Amino acid sequence: MALALVVLISALAAVAIFFPQELLCVDSGPVNAQVMIVLGGGSSERPERAAELFQQRAAPRIIASGLGDDGITRQILLKAGVPGGAIQLEDRSRTTKENALFTIKILREQNVKSAIIVTSWYHSRRALACFEHYAPEIKFYSRPSYFVPPSGKWAREESTEIERRVRLEYIKLAGYWLCYGVCPL
Repeated sequence: MALALVVLISALAAVAIFFPQELLCVDSGPVNAQVMIVLGGGSSERPERAAELFQQRAAPRIIASGLGDDGITRQILLKAGVPGGAIQLEDRSRTTKENALFTIKILREQNVKSAIIVTSWYHSRRALACFEHYAPEIKFYSRPSYFVPPSGKWAREESTEIERRVRLEYIKLAGYWLCYGVCPL
């Protein structure tokens, strides 16, 4: 029995290591909603993805969520051609849970029934699960950004950072499930 458990855990660890995108990434595909929510963190790939989706008319408005990141996100969105009137800031959240709680309050006040979450691919499963957990009455979609490290000298450093974030994401998934009841499945 113990050997079977060790084999099972080893197999799950191997899958997690070699197939992180298949486990962590949730992409709803082309969808439309009333609003997009760009979560803070990452680098510029999240607001750039939101601007791309805005240009494709996926949603007419964008909420930039995240203390400190909201202003940077706004600047990137403006530079990418998103009108200032289409951008709203949520500037108090410091965690994914707070992103969800504080943004959901805004969504409910505005009677929003559908929203697209834009975050990094490795963060998309937990972010989507968190928003769905705290607001089951709202339909949430996930349209993550995909960061491709540049080639050349910095490529290995960027890859190492992504690998670190992916490993950390597995821990956070388990933590959110145990601490807050946010089931990632």
